[in-house]
Amino acid sequence: MKRCAPLVLITALGSILAARATAAPAVGKGLRFEVSFPRGVGQGPFDGRVYLLLSKDAAKEPRFQIHEGIDSQQIFGVDVAKLAPGQPVSVDGSTLGYPARSLGEIPAGEYHVQAVLNVYEAFKRSDGHTVLLPPDRGEGQQWSSKPGNLVSPSRKLRIDPARPEVVRIALTQVIPEVEAPRETKYLKHVKIKSRLLSEFWGRGMELAAWVLIPPGFDAHPEARYPLAVYHGHFSADWQAGSGFREEPPSPDLTGRDRADAEYAYKLYQDWDAGRLPKMLVMTVQHANPYYDDSYAVNSANLGPYGDAIVRELIPEVERRFRGIGQGWARTLYGGSTGGWEALAAQVFYPDDFGGAWCFCPDPVDFRAYELVNIYEDENAYWKAGPFAGAPRPAKRDPDGHVTATVEQSSRFEAVPGSRGRSTDQWDIWQAVYGPVGADGYPKPIWDKATGKIDPEVAAYWREHYDLRHILERDWKTLGPKLAGKIRIKTGTLDTYYLEKAVRLLEAFLERTTEPYWRGSIEYGHDHPHCFTGDPSQPVSVSRQTVNQRILPEMAEHLRRTAPPGADVESWR
Repeated sequence: MKRCAPLVLITALGSILAARATAAPAVGKGLRFEVSFPRGVGQGPFDGRVYLLLSKDAAKEPRFQIHEGIDSQQIFGVDVAKLAPGQPVSVDGSTLGYPARSLGEIPAGEYHVQAVLNVYEAFKRSDGHTVLLPPDRGEGQQWSSKPGNLVSPSRKLRIDPARPEVVRIALTQVIPEVEAPRETKYLKHVKIKSRLLSEFWGRGMELAAWVLIPPGFDAHPEARYPLAVYHGHFSADWQAGSGFREEPPSPDLTGRDRADAEYAYKLYQDWDAGRLPKMLVMTVQHANPYYDDSYAVNSANLGPYGDAIVRELIPEVERRFRGIGQGWARTLYGGSTGGWEALAAQVFYPDDFGGAWCFCPDPVDFRAYELVNIYEDENAYWKAGPFAGAPRPAKRDPDGHVTATVEQSSRFEAVPGSRGRSTDQWDIWQAVYGPVGADGYPKPIWDKATGKIDPEVAAYWREHYDLRHILERDWKTLGPKLAGKIRIKTGTLDTYYLEKAVRLLEAFLERTTEPYWRGSIEYGHDHPHCFTGDPSQPVSVSRQTVNQRILPEMAEHLRRTAPPGADVESWR
């Protein structure tokens, strides 16, 4: 598309400014850290990435205090190849960091200092590429707690970046294995080796799920149950680790922890008393080498996760726990990542599910990829005008204050992982939605140093994963299978600006005919991320009570839409 000359000039200026902000800083002669591991620690030599962490907060180890936003503690990252015992890895003024860009920007003072080695392994994929990636080891793709990663003890040091000094840090500890899942009366754990994923990744790959079984399951062997599939981030326990608790909260718990535990126990009480529909409820565990979640679709970089979940995992859960095993008797729900997944699974597998409840979904229209239009904008970092430009926001607090820009958010991921290996948000979107690059890693949607968008990659995204575009393009065939199945809820002040894409999707859906879409979209006025459809309650509360509100609605929907002769009685 043609643009006027002043716009092109200001876009170029934005790229220059972004490059200064994101590219590696200039080398200085001041402070340098040297990180190494001694012989006998781990099974080196190692490929991976070394992190240097600085914190002003003594409450937790620095490795647990790194997150997106202006209040994060400090991280620097360096790739390593075949790192041997005693071989030092340098972190100096040239090393890119976050939130501060370089060591030279760190004020002199006392800091808690720690280092971590995130270990990569070689994956020889079926597409012919061999890539070095951090495997999930049961922890949900968290480098700070990944078993086998090397870590140093946290030390309190006084540092001065302007002083020419070498600080040596030894990685002397190996993070231990995670505990095996523990089942309860109602919570059962299912793990399978996926043939489809193992063939793609060139090694054994597993899928797992937590399954919530209904009261009376053993006493009624004749009953067969519908299935509600909950999509969302990895959790070691059911529903984000706190959504279902079979014992009262400990008296030692206070504040938010106590409130979460009380809601979790209330869900158990409602379930145990039979006040909720007797269904199977499963949450999928599909952490992978790029993220804690696969986005539940087939993709060029991650492989056939959509087929593996729908064709392998779900049938196995239904076989073990007497599921009805038919598309009309399955529902989907989830929020944020899970909201996008619920809608995507319903769109890509329209005959396999009977309805999707999608809360605060990730971008469902890439004309509003948060605040970036990947098809028309030339630069993701800068909103350009004829005479000036402004940085594009990526995150806001409930009062509307910007807490991260797109450039800062991208740099937050560039530090822990090059080549899209941060195992964080922008990088998993890029891995799921994008084509494979020449080097075997995901082809970037934009240059992380400059923010310049690649229009060829954007075109690939549109045809394969832009849900609004796919629905509009294929409504003639999809519409008859999806009418009445889509429900979306989101806040009008979503933390990540996700409501804009929902409004664009709604504009298309409201124009549909033959058939009309017959779904619903609800907006929580002034609600942030993640609104789940209870405007009378704060978001934190409505998340906790979502099962009590949504499961009865799902069960009634299934009874109302079941085909003639379907089993709508044995599970009641």
